[in-house]
Amino acid sequence: MENDSRPAWMSDPLVKDIPEKKLKFVEDLFAKGHGKSQKEMLAFAMPMLKKAKQENLTFTPQEMNAAIAAIRKHSSKDELTQIDKILEKSRNGNSASTPS
Repeated sequence: MENDSRPAWMSDPLVKDIPEKKLKFVEDLFAKGHGKSQKEMLAFAMPMLKKAKQENLTFTPQEMNAAIAAIRKHSSKDELTQIDKILEKSRNGNSASTPS
């Protein structure tokens, strides 16, 4: 039985192969990160990402791309702007630790 409060993107065919636990993590990350400044976003995201790592909750690039594509597909123009900001902050924060 599906939860009525579940965002539309979580039922999108793009994410059908991603485990529910991972989808809920992405939902929390985007929902709670909405409207935050870069400084606030970093303070918020770091503990969440650490917790995910402790729980062995990792994403393949394909899973992350599929989740982002599904979220974008079901977002308003304002939401897309916010998503782009979150993704840019995420990329900037991870660039130092990304192997070449």
